Amino acid sequence: MKTLFEEIKASIKNNYNQDRSFWRPVLPWGGVFTIKAGRKAVSCTPLYVEIRLKNTCTIDGFLMLLYVILNENENFPRELSLHFGREFIDCFLYLMDTYSFTTVKLLWIWDKMEKQQYKSEVHKASLVIDLFGNEHDNFTKNLENLMSTIQESYCSNWRCPTRVQEDQQRSININPPQEIPHGNLIRLAVDELFCSKIELCEEHGCGGLREFSQRVFCHGAPPFVVLNMQHWKSEDLAYVPYYLDLSDHKYLLEGATLFNKEEHHYSAAFQIDGHWMHYDGLRNVNLILLNKPPEFLLLSSLVYIRATEK
Repeated sequence: MKTLFEEIKASIKNNYNQDRSFWRPVLPWGGVFTIKAGRKAVSCTPLYVEIRLKNTCTIDGFLMLLYVILNENENFPRELSLHFGREFIDCFLYLMDTYSFTTVKLLWIWDKMEKQQYKSEVHKASLVIDLFGNEHDNFTKNLENLMSTIQESYCSNWRCPTRVQEDQQRSININPPQEIPHGNLIRLAVDELFCSKIELCEEHGCGGLREFSQRVFCHGAPPFVVLNMQHWKSEDLAYVPYYLDLSDHKYLLEGATLFNKEEHHYSAAFQIDGHWMHYDGLRNVNLILLNKPPEFLLLSSLVYIRATEK
């Protein structure tokens, strides 16, 4: 029996111009999970016999990307098991490969999300879980310490009250440059976050020079990184780099999540063997092979995977 990933790759290989869509829906928006209640369920309060999921696009695109990433490199499942747990990774892949899409969403919600991150209520005989909100809150913030980085800095002034500082971050938030320089803005912003530099110390009355070391990953270079791009304007995204150097490691562009402000809806794009696909769980035909790389003008995030060392 072929895995879902093998089915997708086969559809790319056997594609004909008149039909560029995958043969069945993948991770459709929302979901209904029916509970097979036994005798003991009669005494439960409140009583519900199904779980309904709403507004799941805030996790759908990233779950699709996670599935593709886990299949891109035979070592990635083992590496990511150190962060997510081996049982989670095995269960996640099994559920995706058996097309149990509502269950795989519940796995993420109950295993990785905090109760306060989503709304839930019992309506008639259904437990309704609503994931309306921001995908970075519902997915990226729940990646444990996968992308944790640290940067040390030292002030040249021995009298500086905070001569030695450490800046630790759990996610990679890159901000648009204050002044628009020439060149690749995204790469410049990444270098600003990761590269060593010397700046004037900002402590009041100090006047010294603060030297920043290179930012490094706290737990080694992760298999993939997510760049939070939600504060960038479309006019600053004319060029998206296909590779980045992060803490002495090369990362290759794997995909992106896109945000439609008018519909308040997220979708995703990713590439397999150099072929770009667009995923949108809200559409009836929700996985489509693209003729060319997508336009990244509605970016919410960029996803890069660590290049294989030769």
